[in-house]
Amino acid sequence: MFRDMRRFKQQLSGEECERLLIQGKRGVLAVLGDGGYPYTVPLNYIYDGGRLYFHAALQGHKLDAVRAYDKASFCVLDEGELSDDGWSYYFNSVVAFGRIREISDPAEKEQKLRLLGKKYFPTEDMVESDIQKNAARCIVLELKAEHITGKRVHER
Repeated sequence: MFRDMRRFKQQLSGEECERLLIQGKRGVLAVLGDGGYPYTVPLNYIYDGGRLYFHAALQGHKLDAVRAYDKASFCVLDEGELSDDGWSYYFNSVVAFGRIREISDPAEKEQKLRLLGKKYFPTEDMVESDIQKNAARCIVLELKAEHITGKRVHER
């Protein structure tokens, strides 16, 4: 169902893809939006055991799209590194394809919010404070990866 990479010599290994997904700070979620147009949105996320997690407001374009069609992709890029020529970059990117769903179990939702918070907040106290203040006003989405691919690109 998923295509083989055309430029296979640039393909990242499974371990390299996973490392980038774990270490990455932000990515872009792509879903099927209004009128059949692609809708992409940059998000904070966590990667945990073949699954990506995001938080979302209780209403909006992203949530409407997810509820209407559960297939999605998520792309993460690293910071890149400057080439020896001094102007072009090498960078790695990973795309995860899968099905996305809302987490309905309150305990699981809170656990994923805690993992998200630990990645982005400087202290555990701030994580707990934010969960107490905002958990009821958000949902957590899970993208279960069916296919993950990555490559190293020399941007010229």
